[in-house]
Amino acid sequence: MTEHRFLPALIDEASHPFRSGGHFAYHYARGKLSSDCIFRELLRRGLVTDRRRFLDLGCGQGSLFAWLLAANRLYAAGNWPADWPAPPRPESLRGYELMDRDVARAARAFGEDHPVVAIRQGDMCDVDFGEVDVVTILDALHYIDHQRQNDVLRRIRAALPAGGIFLTRVGDAGAGLPYHLCNWLDHAVTFVRGHRLPALYGRRLSDWVDLLRQLDFTVDSVPMSEGKPFANVMLTCRVPDRTG
Repeated sequence: MTEHRFLPALIDEASHPFRSGGHFAYHYARGKLSSDCIFRELLRRGLVTDRRRFLDLGCGQGSLFAWLLAANRLYAAGNWPADWPAPPRPESLRGYELMDRDVARAARAFGEDHPVVAIRQGDMCDVDFGEVDVVTILDALHYIDHQRQNDVLRRIRAALPAGGIFLTRVGDAGAGLPYHLCNWLDHAVTFVRGHRLPALYGRRLSDWVDLLRQLDFTVDSVPMSEGKPFANVMLTCRVPDRTG
């Protein structure tokens, strides 16, 4: 199957669980999964192919988890692009979200007793991360101040084993107008979801990378706006495996 034919099928499959969450939940998931390139690139690049235990902080209604589960189902059915690596086969998908409305939408989409997915209300600054193979924070770190960012990143590093991955997307505060456009859109989307952002706490890309390297991550950065006039950057942060 070609990527061009495959992606609509994956979007349909991943959006379907949110029909039970109501009109907004379904169309929000479908819009996000179809328009945001980071979901496609996570799979196409095979960034988390061999990982089993996932933690998504600021997970919203669980769109990333629906995407990963849908990818696994399509792959098992033989519907997969020939030039893409195999998707992950998650054994645990844990998420924490601050906003009750999003947690309620997730509960309606996945059910209260899903065998893999568990999304709970909680603040990433307070919850126990446990032990995981992958931690994701997509477009949410800038909601907390710099001191709490430092603490969250330190605890993420402690939760990951050798070879573990922290995947995040941040805005480059040194990018000028594209960065300010990102922030404007962030405020607008968050307002539509029923929330309000009093302040955002960005950093220059070089400062993000320096901070993560000080925590003993190796860091790869890739622009992740795909033609949009934004300053989004995906950071793939790996814990070095020095056993060899």
